[in-house]
Amino acid sequence: MTKKSFNASVLPRMRAFASRLVGRGDAVLVGLSGGADSVCLLHFLRYLAGEKHFLLAAVHVNHGLRGREAAQDQRFCKNLCKELGIEFITQKTDAKKVAKKLDLSPEHGARKARYDAFVKAARKWGANKLALGHHLDDQAETVLLNLLRGTKAKGLAGIPVRRPLAKDVEIVRPLLCVTRAETEAYLQNNGLTHVTDRTNFDDAFTRNWVRGKLLPLLATKQPQIKHHLALIAADVEKILERGVGK
Repeated sequence: MTKKSFNASVLPRMRAFASRLVGRGDAVLVGLSGGADSVCLLHFLRYLAGEKHFLLAAVHVNHGLRGREAAQDQRFCKNLCKELGIEFITQKTDAKKVAKKLDLSPEHGARKARYDAFVKAARKWGANKLALGHHLDDQAETVLLNLLRGTKAKGLAGIPVRRPLAKDVEIVRPLLCVTRAETEAYLQNNGLTHVTDRTNFDDAFTRNWVRGKLLPLLATKQPQIKHHLALIAADVEKILERGVGK
């Protein structure tokens, strides 16, 4: 996708969707891993902040799992924020310790540690919004994961566009309207680089198996499966907001 076609077709959709979630007077903290989605989100919100007049900073969480590689990711994020003129905050956690203490899987232990770190960073900086880079592909994966695990209606809503994180802090997801391919096109069109977490390809994590094996298999029968699942999630979320089917 050329920069001209991207700016004409995708960028207006991103702007309209994100403008429902962040705006004038907000203090928005971006969860920055260094991956393609979070780099796209940070760069896009930097642009939108100038238009909508809100404060912006980034937080990077080091889970204490990947040693030198994790340190390299942290340096990448720090340097990116320096280039963009954005305040950079780091939080270090011990995901293994959290998982063991709470008897969680490594995947859920890392998630618990990460969100606890987000709360600390948001309170430290004074954020009222935490922006995360989940996109449409993540939404489709989450709906399938919830089906595999067994779910009630709420699970079919997948990843909420917004939800409370802590007192006076809300999670927002401005990229849920775009696909992984579109976030990658954004990076290419803006000359941005990113880092790759090798654990994203480890099938020991169920989400990675859904992403790398199950969704591609389903796509051979229905190429629009990701969009269909995302539409189901959006419809179910609207129903639940009206208090039906909880």
